[in-house]
Amino acid sequence: MIEKRNSDIEDVILIGVITGQQNEEKSKEYLDELEFLTYTAGGKVKKRFTQKLDFPNPKTFIGKGKLDEVKRFIEENNINTIIFDDELMPSQLRNIEKIVETKVLDRTNLILDIFAQRAQTSYARTQVELAQCQYLLPRLTRMWTHLERQKGGIGLRGPGETEIETDRRIVRDKISLLKKKLKIIDKQMAVQRKNRGKMVRVALVGYTNVGKSTLMNVISKSEVFAENKLFATLDTTVRKVVIKNIPFLLTDTVGFIRKLPTQLIESFKSTLDEVREADLLLHIVDIAHPNFEDHIASVEKIIAEITLEKNKKAIPTIMVFNKIDKYTHETIDEDDLVTEKTKAHYTLNEWEETWMSKMKNNCIFISALHKENIDEFKVKIFEEVKKIHITRFPYNDFLYQEYEEE
Repeated sequence: MIEKRNSDIEDVILIGVITGQQNEEKSKEYLDELEFLTYTAGGKVKKRFTQKLDFPNPKTFIGKGKLDEVKRFIEENNINTIIFDDELMPSQLRNIEKIVETKVLDRTNLILDIFAQRAQTSYARTQVELAQCQYLLPRLTRMWTHLERQKGGIGLRGPGETEIETDRRIVRDKISLLKKKLKIIDKQMAVQRKNRGKMVRVALVGYTNVGKSTLMNVISKSEVFAENKLFATLDTTVRKVVIKNIPFLLTDTVGFIRKLPTQLIESFKSTLDEVREADLLLHIVDIAHPNFEDHIASVEKIIAEITLEKNKKAIPTIMVFNKIDKYTHETIDEDDLVTEKTKAHYTLNEWEETWMSKMKNNCIFISALHKENIDEFKVKIFEEVKKIHITRFPYNDFLYQEYEEE
């Protein structure tokens, strides 16, 4: 199922819609993210198309006039691929492909493709393959549309339909086998977690590309792959870390993203289990991203769903605002009496005085790349891990007292 991609860069156009639920600003934001996803997958965006609709067209997602405009641009510019920002229904995918006569992907398909590229271990590849099969199953018919264009071919229609049904059974069987394989690995990983004993578990969580792996490398002095692309790493990494005199386990998890395909949430269950079983979460945030507050909301929503599933209490969380070295803000001239001050004009100090001030000691500003405020960050982790550690190993309390006296 997972194929090695051609190294050639594909020319791509992006398509999004502006609706009552998704205004123009939000649509632009999502398309910016989709363009970064496209770049990560190996594509180059040549143009974006957007259309205002009350709701997406049930047959072709966008209107016929807009689709004709897209087709003309494809023909004039030799475009290889078009990517829609939302998940398309199988019927929409087939209808659009018939009209534009080029490769059509949706956001889900694109994310699955990136995951297929990034999966390194056998476990990650199995997870991705399961998600791909679940996505592919209802869309198998689009792979056989060439039979519809051939007229008068004796025996083509019957075997075509038979082949589709055969493929469906093959994919269903494959899904069943992959689920069994993942169950076995899940049990093994559960045993591994149990064998780690009562050691305090700290998990790095956050939106994709916020610097979790870079921070992991700084704290644990390990070499976890890190890159300025979305989903640079998929494999869960666990390292034993000692700060001052307290050991704990630090876990780097896969990054979250808005509109994350449901197939991936199901497939990456064990990765999410690392979050469920954590004693402390370090929620890493890219403070330099203009929409970091939306990213926080998306991550918190997923975490709430994860903990709710096992009826677990809210996990203590430290908010870590990373990439302060890249943070910029707009300035207002003192003589400018017209421009209204917005969040875009906030300095880091002003941000600290907003809703962040209510978090008291549970937030910190750092740069993992340049190791700014890392010592203060380590002290904060030490204090939080120490609280949990004392409840589990009260007989070691004298060690903390001795250390503090020193």
